[in-house]
Amino acid sequence: MKRFFYSILPFIAGTALCVVIISLFASDPSDSLRILFTGTFTSTYYFGSMLNTASFLMIAGAGAAFSIRGGNMNLGGEGQVYLGGFLAGLILSKSWVIPSFVQFSLAILLCAASGIIAASVSALLKEIREAEVLLTSFLLSAALIPIIDSCITSINGKSGQNLLALPYIKDEFCMKQILPPSTLNMSFFIAILICILLWFILEKTSSGQKIAIWGKAPLFALYSGYSSTANSFSTLAVSGALHALTGFFAVCGTYFTCHKGFYVGMGWNALSTALIARSNPILVIPASIALSWLYTSADRIGLTQGFAFDISAILQGFILFAISVPIVIRSVKKSGGKK
Repeated sequence: MKRFFYSILPFIAGTALCVVIISLFASDPSDSLRILFTGTFTSTYYFGSMLNTASFLMIAGAGAAFSIRGGNMNLGGEGQVYLGGFLAGLILSKSWVIPSFVQFSLAILLCAASGIIAASVSALLKEIREAEVLLTSFLLSAALIPIIDSCITSINGKSGQNLLALPYIKDEFCMKQILPPSTLNMSFFIAILICILLWFILEKTSSGQKIAIWGKAPLFALYSGYSSTANSFSTLAVSGALHALTGFFAVCGTYFTCHKGFYVGMGWNALSTALIARSNPILVIPASIALSWLYTSADRIGLTQGFAFDISAILQGFILFAISVPIVIRSVKKSGGKK
């Protein structure tokens, strides 16, 4: 019961904070509270947008959960999402002589490979230099983002086009809407399948059990002869690939171009989702929908009530803070027990 409470505490705290902000700053608090709790479900656009945002959180959140389960916290999600979206926009905006389905498949593979390479650098540094994954992944992401920004500016600067975004992808590569006028598309169902697949791997296979042991008892895993290198590279590769594919689906299903800043919040929100779900990919599904509802409703209130600040950004930071509190408490208790 205590574990369940710790899991839902960040979501409850975030909802409570949203209520407090609305009560203090909204021009019409009663109407804003109605929008918060029911508005998203009474609008086709906002309901579809909520599910579409949840698909991003599911794919990247499942990747974050997979690496955390193996004891490797990937904090480079934002850079990996941006990298995947950049390659998708770059490849799918061009007309090639090969068939469209081949070009589309090649874009998926290259995006996934880019995420694998980006995350594997942290795995390599961990194995050869014993560097902390959460530090190296964050620093690599922080370095990757301005590089991609510069590439977008350089590519478009030569052609005199928009310096903030790549050209739009070709129409045949745009994923069709299934709940117009929202951008909800098939990536939502793909995200659910990914979560189920990763859950099956972690819970029903011997490889998944080894990954879980590395996350819970690394010394036991080491003395049992399990490969640290295999665990580091496999968990981070899967995490990096899924973050990059999140960028791919964002470009192909929602934005139809790679523009600067589209990735903002995706990596951190996915990490929040994974931590709320306690690194269980199947629980990432309801956690993603719940957080997506909160963020979508907050965005709608911010637009309609004329807030002078970004309420969603405040919620994202507060939820991450609320998630960290139980983790810090457990760490303090463990260190105190050792003493």
